[in-house]
Amino acid sequence: MSSFRFLTAGESHGQCLTAIVEGLPAGLRIDIEEINRDLARRQQGYGRGGRMKIETDRAQVVSGVRFGETMGDPVTLQVVNRDWQNWTDRMSVFGPEFGDKVTAVRPGHADLTGVLKYDRKDARDILERASARETAARVAVGGLCKAFLQACGIQVVSHVIKIGGVSVNEANIDRSKIGSGTSELNCYDPEAEAGMKQKIQAAMEAGDTLGGVFEVIVRGAPLGLGSHIQWDKRLDGKLAWAMMSIQAIKGVEIGAGFQCGELPGSEIHDEMFLDKDKRVYRKTNRAGGLEGGMTNGEEISIKACMKPIPTLMKPLNSVDIGSKTEVSACKERSDCCAVSAASVVGEAMTAIVITEAMLNKFGGDAMVDLLSGLKSYKNRVQGSL
Repeated sequence: MSSFRFLTAGESHGQCLTAIVEGLPAGLRIDIEEINRDLARRQQGYGRGGRMKIETDRAQVVSGVRFGETMGDPVTLQVVNRDWQNWTDRMSVFGPEFGDKVTAVRPGHADLTGVLKYDRKDARDILERASARETAARVAVGGLCKAFLQACGIQVVSHVIKIGGVSVNEANIDRSKIGSGTSELNCYDPEAEAGMKQKIQAAMEAGDTLGGVFEVIVRGAPLGLGSHIQWDKRLDGKLAWAMMSIQAIKGVEIGAGFQCGELPGSEIHDEMFLDKDKRVYRKTNRAGGLEGGMTNGEEISIKACMKPIPTLMKPLNSVDIGSKTEVSACKERSDCCAVSAASVVGEAMTAIVITEAMLNKFGGDAMVDLLSGLKSYKNRVQGSL
């Protein structure tokens, strides 16, 4: 069993975000610029707010890597918050309280539940950590995992398929090109992207926010990751959990997802055939690459739905936890739409889960041992049915 795990720490306007990653094998080559490219992708997107104009996220590796290779001990990553310089008094670690309290809690956010659960008088004590700013640390961790997966011949990519009710036309998308584009919304249907931008612009002018749906795709994962033996070893369950852990995600589908509840089995299950070499293949992939909690060798497909961001420039009705009166919710600097950013976070979380599954199956304290085991396993499986 792999001991792979990670933790993040830090607040939205604190000094930095930190992540500690344990369990990566020694001998993994790390390109910090690849990690920084994903951090930059997370910040981009039509409809992002003013905070992203302040930050230029770059990861610093402060332990676990020497001369560009992992050494086998925990890897520590930091992403500095440039906006910290404007919040040193309000977010001071020690010293007297400074600044106004946030008491007009926001519907749809962690504010009210958090202050009640943790017995706080200022919602900032909750919103700072509940903020999606935390996902910058996860994207950095995901960058490490992507490097590991790439060494194993596995690629994780994403694209946006719906924003504000505007959906892509699958017929217009070349799935082989996903992951290679430079779309501002990470969308591979130009006509749909134009419609999405119009929706976002209208929402910005109205002081409103929009959500949407993105898909994460995993290419090259070997058959047999995960297990049917126990509920907590099923890979589809772990992927769904990871996606739902992303701020504002409210729904997850694998493969055909909820469509499975509408169509008969004859139109859902992926029939199997034999090629000229007597190897199994499928003409469809409605299972999304997962059967019985395990990868089946097909492309993995996970879709996630993001709700509209709960900070509106025309605030919703709420309550003030200090005065106990009905008020308009507070306004924090925010985005109108961050679905494209969420798709990058989805890539990171998927890469983390697939990395853990690979380490669980193939183990090894060094990359050379793991890759040897992976090669041997693939040869055995390909030599079977």
